[in-house]
Amino acid sequence: MAGLTAPRIVYGVHSISPYKRADGTFYGIAKNIKGSTISLSGDIVDLYGGSNRFAWASQPSTIKAELSIKSNSYPNFLIELFLGTAPTDNAAEATGAVSTAVNVLGTSVINASNGISAVTATSADEADLKFGKYVIKAVSANTFDLYLSTDADFARGNDGSYQDDTLKLNATPLSIGTTLIEATYGLTFTKVGTPAFVTGDTATFEVKPINIKSMNVTIGSASTMFFPEFGAIVMAQKISSGYSGGTDELFEVDLFRCIGIGMPIGMEHMAFSTPELKAKCLYDAGKDGVMKIRHVIT
Repeated sequence: MAGLTAPRIVYGVHSISPYKRADGTFYGIAKNIKGSTISLSGDIVDLYGGSNRFAWASQPSTIKAELSIKSNSYPNFLIELFLGTAPTDNAAEATGAVSTAVNVLGTSVINASNGISAVTATSADEADLKFGKYVIKAVSANTFDLYLSTDADFARGNDGSYQDDTLKLNATPLSIGTTLIEATYGLTFTKVGTPAFVTGDTATFEVKPINIKSMNVTIGSASTMFFPEFGAIVMAQKISSGYSGGTDELFEVDLFRCIGIGMPIGMEHMAFSTPELKAKCLYDAGKDGVMKIRHVIT
């Protein structure tokens, strides 16, 4: 009796490599992924008529193809493809970074004539810069309170602390001199003219501590948000072969034309974030297909 051929199997997932349909070049490779599913689900149309309770006939109808990716990380290219905007990577900042302060309520706090002209990192005190979004709130014509969005970075440099549940950092109002240095937070507030704050006016700025790399992206701009169609190579894990004479096996699916939108950003207690992304897989007229499957035994 002739022996049966070993069954073709797929085990695990190795990588997903999205590529640009225009020239075939890759956006990158996602290897830290939990799993991927290529779902092909179809509909069947039944013919009913008369008093018969059962279908007279059935015919296949449309097929819906979908790619699902469970990613353990947030590479830039997945953000670009599924959230519509490419992130900006920033080089190392040996002295940290303080963004330009902008007024939120009123115009008296950040003022080119009579107010705070700039917020900067204090020279030689940059090690105290703490990550977060800061709020300046005027409490008199020349004093203000300072607030910080999070205490996640309070242990960096000199320890920070909140004064109360409003997230205020200072115990007494901060006075504006020629410069005002907050050593605990590594910040210098420089005045211009004679400050004339309107009580209650506010301004904000953001701080990055000394770092070796950073990324930022603004999602949701109507003028820049764009979801490109892309191709994707989904690669299964390389496995040892059960075929006679075989050593190992490689299994690949090339999805010719995909489009996705949306990326959940999960944060749960003591757990790694694993967003699940979904993309539609479409027919490619040039290649006359939706996908190509390759299986190699070596």
